[in-house]
This record gives sequence, structure tokens and C-alpha cells, in this order.
Amino acid sequence: MKNVILILCFITALYACQSHEYYNKLEEEMASGVRYDSLFLDINFGMTKKEFYAHCWELNKQGVITHGQKNMTVRYDLDDELKATCNMNFYPEFHDGKIYKMPTTYAYEGWAPWNDHLSADSLLLDVVGLYKKWYGEEFIEVGSEDKERVAYILINGNRRISIYKKTVSEVEAMFTDLLVEQELEKNK
Repeated sequence: MKNVILILCFITALYACQSHEYYNKLEEEMASGVRYDSLFLDINFGMTKKEFYAHCWELNKQGVITHGQKNMTVRYDLDDELKATCNMNFYPEFHDGKIYKMPTTYAYEGWAPWNDHLSADSLLLDVVGLYKKWYGEEFIEVGSEDKERVAYILINGNRRISIYKKTVSEVEAMFTDLLVEQELEKNK
């Protein structure tokens, strides 16, 4: 929970330092009325807990996914997508029993302090490149004034994807349904 709070503070800080480009894109996409609910592995925003568990059960039986970190996440191994074997751990956040947010953590299996080419700095660029193939080239680079913290953000209709360095060895991609987030903000 502490990590989630730190990540949210980090994202909030990044948004405070963002260019007009981000806000213009956000306003444009939210006004479009277009919905992008697709995430990955046929998982979507709006999927119920029951549907998510049943879908993951099937993927597990097929050998596509397995249990993740501390049996609290789902693990998907990217064997051929990046320069080295990378694992992806994810578990959604639900609102009204439906997926509205999907934190997804990436780490190279061979990472060690002496393997700079497998560090989070390198992994961040690799994941951004992969996501550009999967979701489109329109990522916006957003950073703090000192450029110490950088995130790459893509907004398509209601879907925002934010990618940033989480730890020295991990990168996080956060999928958010902006319509649900907007509703939650109004109800605070």
C-alpha cells in the first residue's frame, strides 16, 4: 500500500510539471467520447471480478500465465518481446466490482546491480518501445523539472497508460479508465 501511495504521489507530481501538450491531449480525448477498454491478454476495463478470475483460470490452464509475486499477482513472461526474458506482474483494481485500473510491473529476470543493460532505466525505454508497437506511437514524455523522474503517457479516449520507473529493477505501466477516475474524483 505504501508503494501505491508513493507511485500516486509521483504521478501527481509529474502531472503538476506537465506541458500543455498533455492537458490538451487529455481534454481532446475525453471529449471524443471514444472508449478504449482493451488492456492486454483479452482483459478489459469493465470486466467483473468473476470474469477476470475465470479468464485468468483459463489462461493458466493453457500455460500462458501463472501466479506472480507472493501469489498476489498474475505473472506473464515476455520471452520474445524484449531483449531479455522479462516478467510482467499484474492485478487489477476494481470499482463497483469491475476493472478500472491495472497496475502492471515489469522486471528483467537477469537483473543484478552489475547488469546495467537490464536496469530499470534500460527497461523503461524497452517497455515504452514495446507499448508503442502494441498501443501506438503517440506517447508523451512527461518529467519533473530536474528530469530525474520521467513518465511516458498515452491517452486514447477513456484509457490512459502511464509508464515509469518504479524501482532500480522495475518499471510500472498503469492503465486507468479516466471516466471512472473522473467519477471517483467527483464523489470525493
